[in-house]
Amino acid sequence: MVKAPKGWRHRTRHLYRKRVREKGAVPPLSLLLIEYKAGDKVVIKPNPAVWAGMPHRRFCGKVGEIVGKRGKSYLVKVRVGDSYKIIIVRPEHLRPYKQ
Repeated sequence: MVKAPKGWRHRTRHLYRKRVREKGAVPPLSLLLIEYKAGDKVVIKPNPAVWAGMPHRRFCGKVGEIVGKRGKSYLVKVRVGDSYKIIIVRPEHLRPYKQ
């Protein structure tokens, strides 16, 4: 009997897939140079080419609020179920939220 995988990125074959025109290892500089301030809303969209600072797959596509900064990364408050979690995410995996 084969045991199911329990790794950090298991069941993410389609979730972390890049579209054809987005392929490549280098994220666009315009997204990396955005300075977020506390209170800004962001969308968590992981870049599969950059492993550092990638959030867990359960947060993919969620909208969060910037709480602070820790080194190069940002502290993002995300609602999961009835509670809020604070996760540490690098800017390569964040997009500004447009209402």
